[in-house]
This record gives sequence, structure tokens and C-alpha cells, in this order.
Amino acid sequence: MSDKPDNSNRPKSPLDPRGAKIPPSTILIWVLIAAVFPLTWWFFQKQNQGTDRLDYGDFERLVEQKQVISVSVLTRDNKLYAAKGEYYVVDESGVRRKDAQGKEISAPYQTRIPPIENFRVFLKENGLRIEKTSEDSQVFTQILIQFIPFLLFIGIIAWFITRQIRMAGRGAMSFGKSRARLFTRDKNKVTFKDVAGVEEAKEEVQEIIDFLKDPKKFQKLGGRIPKGVLMVGPPGTGKTLLAKAIAGEADVPFFSISGSDFVEMFVGVGASRVRDMFEQGKKHAPCLLFIDEIDAVGRSRFSGIGGGHDEREQTLNALLVEMDGFDTQEGVIIIAATNRADVLDPALMRPGRFDRQIVIDLPDLRGREQILNVHARSIRLSKDVDLSVAARGTPGFSGADLANLMNEAALIAARANKKAVDMEDIEEARDKVRWGRERRSRVMDEKDKKITAYHEAGHAIVLALIPECEPLHKVTIIPRGNAYLGATMQLPEKDKYTEGKKALLGQITGVMGGRCAEEIIFGDVTSGAYSDIRFATNTAHMMVCEWGMSEKVGPVALGEREETLFLGREVTRHETYSEATAQVIDAEIRRIVEECYQRSKQILLDNKDKLIALAEALLEYETLDAQQVDEIIKTGKLTPPAKPPRSKPTAPAIVEAPATKPAEEFPPTGDVQGAPAGG
Repeated sequence: MSDKPDNSNRPKSPLDPRGAKIPPSTILIWVLIAAVFPLTWWFFQKQNQGTDRLDYGDFERLVEQKQVISVSVLTRDNKLYAAKGEYYVVDESGVRRKDAQGKEISAPYQTRIPPIENFRVFLKENGLRIEKTSEDSQVFTQILIQFIPFLLFIGIIAWFITRQIRMAGRGAMSFGKSRARLFTRDKNKVTFKDVAGVEEAKEEVQEIIDFLKDPKKFQKLGGRIPKGVLMVGPPGTGKTLLAKAIAGEADVPFFSISGSDFVEMFVGVGASRVRDMFEQGKKHAPCLLFIDEIDAVGRSRFSGIGGGHDEREQTLNALLVEMDGFDTQEGVIIIAATNRADVLDPALMRPGRFDRQIVIDLPDLRGREQILNVHARSIRLSKDVDLSVAARGTPGFSGADLANLMNEAALIAARANKKAVDMEDIEEARDKVRWGRERRSRVMDEKDKKITAYHEAGHAIVLALIPECEPLHKVTIIPRGNAYLGATMQLPEKDKYTEGKKALLGQITGVMGGRCAEEIIFGDVTSGAYSDIRFATNTAHMMVCEWGMSEKVGPVALGEREETLFLGREVTRHETYSEATAQVIDAEIRRIVEECYQRSKQILLDNKDKLIALAEALLEYETLDAQQVDEIIKTGKLTPPAKPPRSKPTAPAIVEAPATKPAEEFPPTGDVQGAPAGG
């Protein structure tokens, strides 16, 4: 659910199509800019139309010819300085010019009067009199009047640029101000009803909300309010959503900020923002302050080579002091979220700063069903939809994955012009989210298509005949997601948190089925088994070195101690075992992979007819589900499905070489669910 305000009913504005209100300052600046240009144009026109500068001799000639209409004089220090007025425009012969309507043309003039005594007498003799006498203006005043439009224009531009800088960085003098945003319950519509699958985390944060509502209930027994709560979990598990729900449930001020908002290019800005943030919290105490992605500022100090006296460390030091120092801010509770708790500074993680660490893990079966119900509120579902079945088929999905699943199901149903989302749409959406979308645009020639069919059939036969493997879900020769050829998909029946040795050996045997099938049928192998070999080798290595599943090596951990350089710990890497032990490890890894390979090959040799039947069915129908594969294994043939086989393209096939790029690699651990067995 989005917490953005609804602007659908807000009146639209031609300047703002989204309907948002325009600030009065923005309107004022555009009005001033619009007024400056006409004013500037008028001054230029006035300047271009300036009066004619006449020599005094020409002025006397015009007076004597009776061409001067009016005379006004300017004085300076009680002395005549200049004369101005209008005169008739004459041609070379002295005849007055006229316009198209026959009216005599006049023009303004201005002339400087020399220091003479008989100027007034001269005018009187020629029938003119001085109409107006005024003091001459100063030169500075004239210059100022001429440059007023330019000064006004430059001032508006400077004000506009300053305002833009202030809006972007909150002003050159406001870099140290906190960027934490205050949320109220009216603005945030997310509550605990919109959060599912994290019941334990909801109970822990509910205690904090209850403490803020009724602190005496806890204080009378000597309890104190927690200073900090750290939410840790994989991406997409709902940490930020839970924080939004806390903001929606709390009756106290709630500030939200990102860890990256503290770090700036200027030294000391981050520490200043931390102090200002806690000052704001103190003014609104008791309050909640949420820092998202705190690892951006809380990363372990002394990281990297060459020391760590940098801006980020100063910011972290300020945060440590504000959370638990000499002058600790009471009533300010920090709620932080991260998916990299391993890189946080130990001083930040200790009690007194973060008193609680809430682990928000991937949801279990019940949690997935609750999450699906939450996201299904806004989707029209048909009566045959059973979300509990969808929850059982999505082990390992996070909350974000489940939200994406429901959205994809709605999109798939909409593309098919359905009135409601049915179970088939949800199944297709699950496959799309887990393994990727089918890429039918990739066209292979018949040879590559046949190799792919036998490769995937080998995976499917071995996985179906080994009881310790996860149930088969679907096998296809259509590229899907990161699989460049076909894919054999497994779907776990339940959530798993550990994996047995037999199940791991079964996984290695299953992934070797594709390469064994190629060798049995064609007498050759291709590069399409790259990801299978890599998965098998990594799994065998973990069995020997990490999980103690080798009789020769024993139950000891022989992994290399890998230290991250940029966490400031070990720069060099030390081996924890001798060269002789390394040879034993290599021999054990090879032995496990070879034994699984031979086991897979023997299974396919014993069921070669079923392998051929399954490959032929894949060539005809392209995709088969678990029931159809089981039917072929039991009866040796396949009942034609209700849907007709896909028609082959009439255009010439595009010949492509077998892809050598591996499919998406999954970590070889017992926690992996539903990994493709082949690619």
C-alpha cells in the first residue's frame, strides 16, 4: 500500500499537470521575470528614440528660420546650461516635412548653451519664450535610470539561482541541518494489518509502542525504554514496511531518514546532521527515529588501508555519542534496518545503543499464506484460487517475491482478457518469479534442440528415480530466465533448514544426469553442462571442507579463512591446513563427484528406453509436468495431453551454437530450494 497523498481530486493547473499546489514564491518570481522584459524593451526603445543633439550654431539657425516650436532651459548653479524642446524637421531646402496625412513632422532636440549673456534676448527677438526652467539632474541619476532594468533583471536571476540551491541542498548555510522527515499517522496509512509473516518482530516492536503510550506500566517495575532497535534480515523481507507500520501505529512523532543522507562531500556535515537530528528528536520527545540502510553510515571503523579518519567515521562517532554518551538524549528511540549486520561497527551493536536486534527472516508456510492474503486484497480472484496451495509451492520466497507473484498473476490474467485471476495464472506467475519467463524467441536448429531434449530428459529421469531428491515440478526445452537452453525444475514440499548427506549426494547425482544422457545417446558431451559441473563441484567441496561429510577428512572445518580487505582486518589470507591435507581434499571432492556421475550414468543405462521416450515427448510438446514424466517412467509412453502440440515455425530456423554461458548459479547449501537441475 502506498503512503503517497491522493491527488486525484485536486484541481489541475496548466502550470502543474499533476495538480500539486504552486508555491506563491514561484508565482511571484515568474511574474517579476515576465515584467522585466517589457520594461527593458521600453527603456531600450526610449534610448533608441533619444533626442537629437544639436550644435548651438544649428540651434540658432533653426530659431532664425522659425523652425523651433518650444524651448525649455536647464540650469546648473543658477546659470543656463542647456536648452531642449521640439523643432520642425526640414529638408535641405528648408521646407518643413510632412507625413502621409499632411501633418508637419516635429522632433525633440537638446543643445548645450555656451556662456553668453543675450540668450533670452535672442529668443525674444525671434518670437520665442522660455516655457520651463528646471535644475539639471545629476549624471548618476541618469545612469541609474538607464540601468534600472538591468539591475532588476540581474537581481531576479541571482535570487532565482540562490533559491534553487537552497531547494537542492537546503541552502549553503544549511548543510548541517538534518534531512529527517516527520511522518504523522494521517500521512502514513500502513498499519500492522498490512504486515504479515513477521509475528515475532511485530510483538517486539509492539512493546516499544506500548511503552510510549503507557510508560508508567513498565517504569513501575524498574524497566527503561530501549534506546535502539536494529532490524536485520535479507532483502525483501519487510523491514522498511514494518517501520512504516510502526509509524502508522505510534501516537508519537516519527522521523524517517536514510543512512546515505548523512554522508556528504564536506567534512563535518554528517556529524552536524546527526546532532541536529537528535536535537529535533529532543524537541519532539518521546519520538521514534527510523534510519534505513544504516550500514551506509555505521560500517566498521578503521576500514581499508591507510587509516579511517574520514567524513563517514566522524559521522559514526557522532551517532555513537548521541545514542549513548555523556549527554544522551532521553526519549529518542532509534529504529534501524540493514541486511549487512556483519559490517556494522561493534560499538554500534552493543546494548545501550541497540538494545534489541530483531531478525526478520524469510517467511514460513503460514507467513507466506498470510502475506499472499494481504496482497490479494486488491486483486480479483476466482473461486478456485487456494492461496494455501500457492504458499506451499513458494518455499524460500520473501515478502517482496510474494507481492511480485500476485502482481504478475494479475498481469497474466489481464493479458488473457480474464475477468478474475485463477489458479493457473498464479502457477504461471510462480514459475516466472522463481525461474524466469519463457523465452520462445530463441530458436534452435533440430540438432541443438535434440541435444537439449536428451540433456533435460536425463536430469528428469535421474531426479525422479532417486527418492532422496526434491520432487520434480516441470521439465522444458524452452529457455527460461537465465537458463540458456532448457531447464528441469524441482519444487520442495516444505521449508528446509538443514540438508542431509544422502540428499546432497542425490542433488549431485541429479545434476550429472544431463551430461550422462549426452554421453550415452550421442557419444559426446557439450558445454551445456557447465553450470551442472560447477554446482556439483561446489557442493562436494562444502561437504568435505565445511560440513564434515567425508570419512577420510573427518568432521573438521578446513575452509580457507577469507578476510575482507576493506573491513580493515587481515590483508593476507592464511591456509588452515597443510599441502597433504589439500591433496586429500581434492581426492575426496573428485571421488564424490565421480561416484555420483557413475550412479547417474547407471540409472540412465538401466532406463534408456524411458530416456528416449521422455526426450521424444519433449521434442513434441516442449514442456512436461511431473505427472507426465511419471507416466512415461511407469508406462514408457505418454497419453497425448488435451492441448495440441505447438506448431513449428515456418520460417527458416536460426542455427545457434550451444551456449557456453552458465545458467544462474545457486549456492550449494542445504537451504537452496527449487534450483534448476539443468541448463
